[in-house]
Amino acid sequence: MSLLVVGLSHRSAPVSLLERATLNADAQIKLLQDTVAAEPAAEAAVLATCNRIELYADVDKFHAGVAELSTLLAQHSGVGLDELTPYLYVHYEDRAVHHLFSVACGLDSMVVGEGQILGQIKDSLAKAQELHSAGRLLNDLFQQALRVGKRAHSETGIDRAGQSLVTFGLQQLSSGTAVEAWARGKRALVIGAGSMSSLAAATLARAGVAEIVVANRTSDRAERLAQIITESPETDVSARAVPMDSVPFELTRADVAVSCTGATGLVLTADAVAAAVADRVSEDATAGSAAPLDDVREELPPTSVGVEDGCPLDLSAVQGASGFSVMGEAAVAGMDAATLEQHAAWVGGSAVDRREAARSTPEAELITELATMAATVGRIPERRRPEPVAHIPRPAPVLSLLDLAMPRDVDAAAHRLAGVRLVDIESLAEASADAPMAADVDAVRRIVSDEVAAFGAAQRAAHITPTVVALRAMAAEVVAGEIARLDGRLPGLDDKHRAEITQTVRRVVDKLLHAPTVRVKQLAAEPGGAGYADALRTLFDLDQETVASVSQAVNDSEISKNRGPA
Repeated sequence: MSLLVVGLSHRSAPVSLLERATLNADAQIKLLQDTVAAEPAAEAAVLATCNRIELYADVDKFHAGVAELSTLLAQHSGVGLDELTPYLYVHYEDRAVHHLFSVACGLDSMVVGEGQILGQIKDSLAKAQELHSAGRLLNDLFQQALRVGKRAHSETGIDRAGQSLVTFGLQQLSSGTAVEAWARGKRALVIGAGSMSSLAAATLARAGVAEIVVANRTSDRAERLAQIITESPETDVSARAVPMDSVPFELTRADVAVSCTGATGLVLTADAVAAAVADRVSEDATAGSAAPLDDVREELPPTSVGVEDGCPLDLSAVQGASGFSVMGEAAVAGMDAATLEQHAAWVGGSAVDRREAARSTPEAELITELATMAATVGRIPERRRPEPVAHIPRPAPVLSLLDLAMPRDVDAAAHRLAGVRLVDIESLAEASADAPMAADVDAVRRIVSDEVAAFGAAQRAAHITPTVVALRAMAAEVVAGEIARLDGRLPGLDDKHRAEITQTVRRVVDKLLHAPTVRVKQLAAEPGGAGYADALRTLFDLDQETVASVSQAVNDSEISKNRGPA
């Protein structure tokens, strides 16, 4: 087994890079075709989700395989190899198996324990099978990964450790409130009708929203999803489908919008979101303060420059002094040494009577130091303190946006709009870093370790099976030859005796081969046991082409069987 995986995910790369490296359906197909056409790879499969891109391959050379797969990922993702390389991870053989099994169990997901990844692995395998890029190794690997993932979810409480990306996103939008309580009675807009959007619609329906509107570029898919939601016996939610050009209007009615499309550009710009909430923000302004929060500043007290009692200087013309006391360093920046000394004398003298010594003395010392600096370098460089900014609380959002697309559907600038709450893949990645891990995660890790060992043993044992089959076929040919020669020597032998002799010879051969073939399978299943197949072929002088033909027949049979439901 020479399994190699090269990829990047939310754990290795920033979301901004993942967003640029997204592979659409056509790019995934071309990547698979180019990978199996490359010299080091015999099989290939691509696992592409909203937060990971991984290329799996069966390679005959490790270093050449890493170089080729990395180059192909860069070519088809559109991100330069030099930029992509620092964020790539590489796993080989058992480590690659361990990685995929961990992914299947949700251990490597942005939200630990989420089960949606199983469907994505199944889709990845189906695509590789359709394109005939998956051979026996990858078929076995992905099928086993699906079984391991299902086992983890059925035998442990990993589901309690996390949830789907949709549920986690809605939890972030609800800001600590139970999602059901937060969503109850809201109007929801779902943009897209793929698997993630369908999951979002179903989750919102279970949470108790009053209405779901589905918008999609293909009207048939939107109508089908709306029909499924409406007819679901588990919920009582009305749903309807609308064309994509109705999104701006529907956005003005929606309380929450979830977007996950395959678009390569923005679906909702910041201007479009601002226009959608403009009327509702204006209404809120009559009850409170919902004015745009960008650059909102508290009214500052009038400047004290030039009005301090007894100050010998006229500092009203000093540039940059507005808003600062004449006793502050910014007010005196740029003065020459003589002026600073005069000002320091005033600060340390008459000003003491008006201010506490604890404040005036340190400031007088500071100005004296500034005067010394001015005498040395000629002037004091401009230094300004930041103006105080009012911390005005944001109003409660009138529109909550959940962007689960990669690349993003919603302009990131929308989060700065008053009345808007935006959660996207990037913010989910930050939030998930602090999410608590459930105790069941340890149990899942043990399952993964056990399954990796079992898979490796099965693959090593399977590697020797064609050799064993070829050995038994050769033995059967020897028996048949000897019986034919016996017929020539004893032409009068009746059928009864002939059958008895044939059966006896076969039993002898089977008994002689039984112990070594069983033992060689056991030894081959152990780490480093691949060499026993070579030893068996050498000892019995087996024809390599015969072994290869048996191996191909076994592969074709296994692949055909694995094309059924997982």
